[in-house]
Amino acid sequence: MLLSTSARRLRGTPLRRLYHDESFGYRAPRAYVFPDYTPAQLSNRAENAALLRYVDSVRTHGHRAARIDPLDLIQRMEVKALDPTRYGLVDSDKKYNGKNQEEWWTLDEITQHLRLTYVGRIAYEYMHSPSKSERLWFSHHLESNQTAPPLLDKKRIHGLLARGESMLPALDALFSSAARASMSNIILAMPHRGRLNLLTDLLAYSPTALFHKIRGGSEVPEELGAEGDVLSHLVSSTNINGVKVSLLPNPSHLEAVAGVALGKTRAKQRVMCVQLHGDASFTGQGVVMESLGLSNLPHFTSGGTVHLVVDNNIGYTTPASQARSSMYCSDIGKMINAPVLHVNGDHPEDVVRAMDVAFRYRQYFRKDIIVDLLVYRRWGHNELDLPSLTSPLMYEQIAARRSVPQLYEEKLINEQVISAGDAAVLRDSYKVHLNDQLVKVEGYTPSASMLEGQWHGIVWPASSEASSSPMTGVDTQTLIDVGEASVRVPAGFEIHPKLQRHIKNRLGSLAKGTGIDWASAEALAFGSLLMEGYDVRISGQDVGRGTFSQRHAMLVDQKKEGTVVPLNHELKAKGKLELANSSLSEMAVLSFEYGASWERPDLLPIWEAQFGDFFNGAQVGIMVLSQSGIVMLLPHGLDGAGPEHSSSRIERMLQLSNDRYSLSDDKPNVNIHVVYPTTPAQYFHLLRRQMKRNYRKPLIVAGPKGLLRLSADASSLSDMGPGTSFQPVLADDVPNPERIVFLTGKIYYDLIKERHARGLDDKVAFVRIEELSPFPFEAVQDVFQGYGGKAECFWLQEEPRNQGAWGYVRERIEDVMAVDGKRVGYLGRKESALPAPGVGKLYKKQQEEVLASAFMGL
Repeated sequence: MLLSTSARRLRGTPLRRLYHDESFGYRAPRAYVFPDYTPAQLSNRAENAALLRYVDSVRTHGHRAARIDPLDLIQRMEVKALDPTRYGLVDSDKKYNGKNQEEWWTLDEITQHLRLTYVGRIAYEYMHSPSKSERLWFSHHLESNQTAPPLLDKKRIHGLLARGESMLPALDALFSSAARASMSNIILAMPHRGRLNLLTDLLAYSPTALFHKIRGGSEVPEELGAEGDVLSHLVSSTNINGVKVSLLPNPSHLEAVAGVALGKTRAKQRVMCVQLHGDASFTGQGVVMESLGLSNLPHFTSGGTVHLVVDNNIGYTTPASQARSSMYCSDIGKMINAPVLHVNGDHPEDVVRAMDVAFRYRQYFRKDIIVDLLVYRRWGHNELDLPSLTSPLMYEQIAARRSVPQLYEEKLINEQVISAGDAAVLRDSYKVHLNDQLVKVEGYTPSASMLEGQWHGIVWPASSEASSSPMTGVDTQTLIDVGEASVRVPAGFEIHPKLQRHIKNRLGSLAKGTGIDWASAEALAFGSLLMEGYDVRISGQDVGRGTFSQRHAMLVDQKKEGTVVPLNHELKAKGKLELANSSLSEMAVLSFEYGASWERPDLLPIWEAQFGDFFNGAQVGIMVLSQSGIVMLLPHGLDGAGPEHSSSRIERMLQLSNDRYSLSDDKPNVNIHVVYPTTPAQYFHLLRRQMKRNYRKPLIVAGPKGLLRLSADASSLSDMGPGTSFQPVLADDVPNPERIVFLTGKIYYDLIKERHARGLDDKVAFVRIEELSPFPFEAVQDVFQGYGGKAECFWLQEEPRNQGAWGYVRERIEDVMAVDGKRVGYLGRKESALPAPGVGKLYKKQQEEVLASAFMGL
């Protein structure tokens, strides 16, 4: 039964503070309840309170005695909580009323039933849930359903085990359940272990393609110019019984894909996220905690993830006792009260049953659930590893054990489900199939399946059809209409008094057509894209208001604390703006937006860091291996705030770029765009360019802080009108200067002020390189030649010499000036271990010296 918000309040369900529940994209958590106890049931519970305590104790502690470890290496103490005599229950023949007045069970029968359910080869942890409905659902489902898989399932399980271990039947059962539930898509994320078996045996990846890759071939056509990835990162997307299953790429930082999977899942419909983990990485990598923390948030929930932990009880060579502080690797899931099913991987039928329970729970409650598949790693971490060097007793026991396929095959033969001949034929036919596929490797040519489905109409960035510099200007009246709508307050909605000035300033600048600040330009970009049918989603830790209280794209009623997004409420465009104020996470949230960008090329996904250096916690999530429209807004600039919150580490972003070093080199398919815009209009065009191009590329913006309200840094509506676009280089209009100073960023405004004060307006020309990657060789060359080609040239930056863009631009600028034999000098701070000094007086002294250096000797 689905409850309304008001009904949940009346029932006294613990709720977090309600807020931000009216804006676009908010998904209220689904709340289902089981019917409460009837008076007769309550009376029965009171009369048999001791029995109730015993039953709940078995439900709570049964997992501690369950036979879930195939190697039986888990050290377990006697679980006295499972002894009924501890609760005063000493008469084993005494009968108790069951579900109805006609059903009576003896204490022995109850004990047997409970132990069969909770102390077998599947162990359940759900009693920690604060939801009575979830606890009742589990107890009802588990204690009344104990059926074996049907005959057909046993043969299917055997067929899969002939190709791998228990993970394959587990996933096969999950995919089958999804098909029966009429699900359309499954987004699958996993690390490398077991990936190749899964690809070829369930996801229809060609063994020929796999053998081709093993022999050193490429997985993509050579003409695309891609350098490919390692064998254990291969991907596939296939249809299984009407369900499209998509396995995502994943780096060797094993859990990095978690947030990506969630973002891609949320962007789809009728979809389920399935994540595979290793026990060591599940407990050891912080992105797991971050991603779990997103699972039930209204702007990030994707309807529940089924987590399957392949639990080898070892990580590389580290035993579990040294890899985690908790009893189980799955205990991290208890931070969101996720139920956990531990299952013995030596018993595939129990594995299938556990997956069935997990799927049913996920479907019913739309929340995360964890299946801890306890298995063992028969071989080492890789083909050459000798695990017995560090775990001799474990691997002595493993070497003496028959494999799971062998054990299950013997079981089915004894049950007369299959014959020994059937089993031999199955194994032999699979070997023949693989050999046939191996023979085909010599004539194999890889193909590329991309830019299909929702990506239809998007072109390969390196193709001749790619349009890199489209016109992004907008009709002036449209801009005015959008701008006015962005600050229009609904009738009866009481905003904070201080926002009146924000509204007045924006309306005034629109009326004059000048003085457009950064927040206004952003609103104009967002609104114009919405009117063209694009959706915009911006996430981060303070995006509604803006870190610097500049955006105010979301207004909050001061009396009722309700919210409104004016661009949605007033503009009523086809596209929508989603403001996803996020948890205090960087990597998972950035990865989430990255995943959404993979799924929806018609979405402008933006991750905004509170300060640029916050991306430090998200670096592993910066994966730029495929087309993506993701935008990273990283506030940047030295302003006396100290080492932290000053630098977005532009130098690291530029190191990721595969940009060319010389104008004479062929233009590469540059993987990322790195920009440092200095005007609101430039920012406006960059945002629109992300969607108006006919291809997608990640965009990293070194964004403004102090410039947000600098009156000297304002744009006009004409800068954003028809026929305008982003300019990668902005050069001062100084005829025949004596000195050319190339630079980026906010220091430009301090420099022009200092230049005027020194009376050098006609001697020094400042050239702002607004787009660093790809480097604008042609534009820089045109500017240099336009100045006569004789001036001395310098690069100036406020970042320390070993940081910032200097290391990236030096060789490229000198390449442009090579014809004239010019060299470019450096002006700025010396090398430093810090992005900025923490002593205010020192910062001021250094900044004055940087400014003065631009005019030294003139």
